[in-house]
Amino acid sequence: MSAQVFTLPDLGEGLTEAELVRWLVADGDTVGVDQPVAEVETAKAVVEVPSPYAGTVLTRHGVEGETLRVGEPLVSVGDAGDAGSGNVLIGYGTSGGHEGARRRRRAAKRADPPAPAPSPVPADSPAPAGPAAPAVPAATSAADRARGERRPVQSPVVRRLARDHGIDLATVEGTGPGGMVLRHDVALAAARSAPPAAAEPAAAPHVTAPPAVAPPAVAPPAVAPSAAAPSAATTAVAPEHDPRTGLAVRAIVPLRGVRRAVAETLTRSRAEIPEATTWVDVDATDLLALRPQLTGTDGRPVGLLAILARFVVAGLARFPELNARVDPQAGEIVHLDGVHLGIAAQTDRGLVVPSVADAHRLGMRGLDTEIRRLTAAARDGSVTATELTRGSFTLNNYGVLGVDGSAAIINHPEVAMLGVGRVLPRPWVVDGAVVPRSITQLSLVFDHRVCDGGTAGGFLRFVADAVESPLSALADL
Repeated sequence: MSAQVFTLPDLGEGLTEAELVRWLVADGDTVGVDQPVAEVETAKAVVEVPSPYAGTVLTRHGVEGETLRVGEPLVSVGDAGDAGSGNVLIGYGTSGGHEGARRRRRAAKRADPPAPAPSPVPADSPAPAGPAAPAVPAATSAADRARGERRPVQSPVVRRLARDHGIDLATVEGTGPGGMVLRHDVALAAARSAPPAAAEPAAAPHVTAPPAVAPPAVAPPAVAPSAAAPSAATTAVAPEHDPRTGLAVRAIVPLRGVRRAVAETLTRSRAEIPEATTWVDVDATDLLALRPQLTGTDGRPVGLLAILARFVVAGLARFPELNARVDPQAGEIVHLDGVHLGIAAQTDRGLVVPSVADAHRLGMRGLDTEIRRLTAAARDGSVTATELTRGSFTLNNYGVLGVDGSAAIINHPEVAMLGVGRVLPRPWVVDGAVVPRSITQLSLVFDHRVCDGGTAGGFLRFVADAVESPLSALADL
């Protein structure tokens, strides 16, 4: 049987590698053209990779948790006599046929005995690594295996959440459109099954907490127990303690995916950009009073972030130095014509910054619609790599975290970021009298290579004045 080697395809947007999160097929499975064979996580999103070939899976190149570079072998498929599609599409591919392969894979894993087994880490591991936590729950209902109806495609974030809680999505009743399972559905299912789930990892009764927290078959050999013997002495050895402090190691979390992307971006920013921060307290009382009169396309009041976004875009038109990037190799400052406004969003996978394309062309309602859409997409994992990498200036709402402000790190390669803190009632002097007002803090971090404090202060004051006198500002926009 001839083999066709499918390599990790180009994932776009300059991404050169991806973490192998989960295999969707097993050796010996029959796969069809465009059937997803693996789930990978890039610095931007979790996606499924479909096979361009039909046939039998001969070899899976890589273990779950391993990082593969674009062009490296992913899976070898034995020729089944069918021509490949010639296309490698990132996403869900076609839906026909691959659910059966997943059911076979789940059934095969359920058939495995729950007793401790040799660890599935690569063969170059220095010693048997002890019992490994099962990658899939050991028991699911027989009704799931018999179920033949097609279920809605679930988002990668929901699948990962279900996998982390040991929940089979086939057993969860979805409350989303068309029966789609949402995150709160998984959370509810996890809460209902909490007592059984606590007793389920019987395969590793003598393994301490750190190996149980680490992803299966991913933890470095130095972290795993050195032997599978049940003696307590074999688990209370030096590798389980931090060599510098002597404290017990609670868990080791690999730096990968979004967390690694954030670390690399911010490390580069701090290393390359001589940033400075300036801030001002702002009276937002009139803006809060005006907001109920500013309704969006759905009839709801426009979000405060959308109003601020409109003021920011207007400010960048007056102070374009802050809407730029620096090319250190060429020794140039590149000023941009137009604004792609990044909106910092905290998600289960980490901090991401999707951007509103051509924000300078949108009114307040249009900005509100796009900000809501991008925030939801960032949290459910459907935001695209393009949306995450095209920003030219970032707006960050620290207030949702319950803090007043931050000396933030610029989202490289941008040159500035505006933050807004929580709104609190504070004593404020108005017309010579001390009265309670709704006060927030605006903070601007900027790259000192592109401008000086006068430009940064002018931009910040422009936005602050717009917040304090919104009717006047809106009349000029």
